[in-house]
Amino acid sequence: MTNKLIGSKEALEHFQFVTINGKVNFEDKERVVRIAKAYSQVVKSTIRPLFDGKSIDELTKEFYNLLPNYLETALKQAKTIIDGLLEREENRGEMIHARIRKFWFGSRGNKADKGNRNVKFHVLEDHVLIKVRDPWNKEWIFGKAYFGKEYLPLLKELEDLSQRKEEGYGAVISFKEKPMIHLQVPVWLYLKHFSSLKPAGYGLIAGFDLNSDRLNVVVINKDGKVITTRTFWYSDVTRPGFPKVKARALRLNALSNALEFLSRIGVDYVVFEDLFLVKKRKFTRSKSGNRKITRFAKKQLLTHGVIKSLRLGFNVVLVNPKGTTNSEEHDRAMREKGFDRHIASAYLIALKGLGMLNDIK
Repeated sequence: MTNKLIGSKEALEHFQFVTINGKVNFEDKERVVRIAKAYSQVVKSTIRPLFDGKSIDELTKEFYNLLPNYLETALKQAKTIIDGLLEREENRGEMIHARIRKFWFGSRGNKADKGNRNVKFHVLEDHVLIKVRDPWNKEWIFGKAYFGKEYLPLLKELEDLSQRKEEGYGAVISFKEKPMIHLQVPVWLYLKHFSSLKPAGYGLIAGFDLNSDRLNVVVINKDGKVITTRTFWYSDVTRPGFPKVKARALRLNALSNALEFLSRIGVDYVVFEDLFLVKKRKFTRSKSGNRKITRFAKKQLLTHGVIKSLRLGFNVVLVNPKGTTNSEEHDRAMREKGFDRHIASAYLIALKGLGMLNDIK
């Protein structure tokens, strides 16, 4: 695999795995639901103590009998919820009221545990045999999981690697209409099976500015000269009451169209803002603007963009977003080049990517 991902330590850690999803039918669903209920209760019960400074070791001792085996992941989720609330200053006083909307439980991967301590799988001809550890009876709960057939060769290789203690995989069991299993596959293995070879381009660099209602792209060459600009619109998604699932599909479709366009014109590097360096979500005085910010899952779109770009054979660069929206350079780009504020942001993002690539050489 020749394509690369260049970014901060935080970003690179985030892109270690890709999640693939499948439906699962358990022989004893009620026992699995019992685990999920205990997991949810632990997460709810530990948010406030963690926020008040209680240590992970103290909470592990306190809640171990309630949820052995899965406790480590539950505490990690509680910590993630706290961090998310702290990103938005207006929610700091609502820590005690944090609600757990999703019903699931998870188990982290570990090479030493032959992939995962609590969730095991075995690839069969047209499905995957799943074993989930019952933390109280010390038994396994069996089920049949159905992934897309295209994933079975990948899972078979992951199974072999985990048996040799060469790779681990995280696993999540969720419940909505039906039980689902979500396996976290190493990104290198995912790309090995699903990436396509892209013809060598002309060394062009594309900067992306992701927004709630549009996707802006600016393409530059190695000298920083603007080659072309594009805006991919999906403005309907910001209307009140617009379905979230449909909004997500439209944004992802626009991103896919943009990447296909860039592949045709000879782009080799795509550049996004490194949102994993942003600790707080910025709000405005506009209620409608704040609604767009709240509903817009920008990190989710970024994650899809990075993985999609790598699959298509691009090199991906993640740059520090500081100064790409409000700065003297941003004002100068609008004034001197006649860009609107979003195209100006995409232009500065592309230039930052060019700067990082020049520093590496």
